[in-house]
Amino acid sequence: MKLAIDHLVIAAADLDSGTEYVAGLLGIAPAGGGAHPRMGTHNRVLGMAGGIYLEVIAIDPQAPAPSRPRWFGLDQDAVRARLAQGPYLAHWAARVEAPLDLTRMQAEHPARIPPAIPMERGHLRWRLTVPDDGSLPAWREAGHAAGDGLLPTLIQWDVADYPGVSLPRHELTLTQLSGSHPQAGLLRQGLAWLGADHLIQVEQADGPPRLSARIETAGGLKILA
Repeated sequence: MKLAIDHLVIAAADLDSGTEYVAGLLGIAPAGGGAHPRMGTHNRVLGMAGGIYLEVIAIDPQAPAPSRPRWFGLDQDAVRARLAQGPYLAHWAARVEAPLDLTRMQAEHPARIPPAIPMERGHLRWRLTVPDDGSLPAWREAGHAAGDGLLPTLIQWDVADYPGVSLPRHELTLTQLSGSHPQAGLLRQGLAWLGADHLIQVEQADGPPRLSARIETAGGLKILA
């Protein structure tokens, strides 16, 4: 497989704080977006150069609790504790494009790829891999597991005018996506199997896993983390 970066995920306790964080750093505020009733979340989005976009996502306080755990680990204690400290770059999504089919890929490799869930928002239709417990995806080998936001969620759009195409492209260029992890070797193995190892640089480091994005803006280089 060869994948492309689809979007970056900024997790926030609420949309306003996430929007302010992005606007303060990059100089442009995410806007629009909408609700995800199946997950009890909502978002705002920001188009970038190269068909990549940024998403601010938060639990929707007006939505009923979903019948399943929310995606991106938003229901997990560790993620909620991190959100209490402020918005952060929590994750990224890699796009699967035809002739590859995400649903078929998942069916062929259920131990490697989480279930591909059909989603919709307005006219948008897509499939996205989400573990049953709502956690971030992880690569597992010989009793060890590593993910923590560095291993991408896989997405396949079922409409031609998906956000990377339809959103206005602002003067924001992702120059490098990188991370550090105490099990970097295991993560690199998973990234290589997915065909995503050319999209992110992962370094070995003790301490909490970290994800960061270098973005060129009109005001110079900024680090989203």
